[in-house]
Amino acid sequence: MEQLSHNDIENEQKQFPITIVCDAIRTPENIGMCFRISESFGVQKIYFHENSPSIENRIVKKTARNTVNQIQHTSYANFDNLINKLKAEGNTIVGIEITDKSINIQDFNFKKHEKIALLLGSERNGIENINLVDETIAIPMFGRNSSMNVIHSLAITLYEVTNQLVKNKN
Repeated sequence: MEQLSHNDIENEQKQFPITIVCDAIRTPENIGMCFRISESFGVQKIYFHENSPSIENRIVKKTARNTVNQIQHTSYANFDNLINKLKAEGNTIVGIEITDKSINIQDFNFKKHEKIALLLGSERNGIENINLVDETIAIPMFGRNSSMNVIHSLAITLYEVTNQLVKNKN
């Protein structure tokens, strides 16, 4: 067995009809990792709140590496306006959030939605206006803790979404 380097690997580059909305995420490392994870899973676009750390932030740049140049992104000022715009463009708004209506991620059928906007709540308060969300999904957990880091949740969700979408095309 030989460990491969980045130069030895050629991924099948693919883009999926997935948009990420970061609802007032404040931690620069989380912004940077959002770029890394989103680029790895072929996300089309990321929206960041205007008060989130910018891509000029030293920690964001270091964590994101060069992925800020590889994925379309923009900032927004008004959460409600952005969500309504995404809905008007045909996106199903899926919140990664624990609610009384959340569906376990593996039981949610991502394939039946033409375009998906995954909504990440802030580290402290979750999703700003949960009533704008079409669906909520939750990641089953088996420890004592009921939540995990927002970017870890994004990574798990993007794995499940893209896994379902790739299987749908085969």
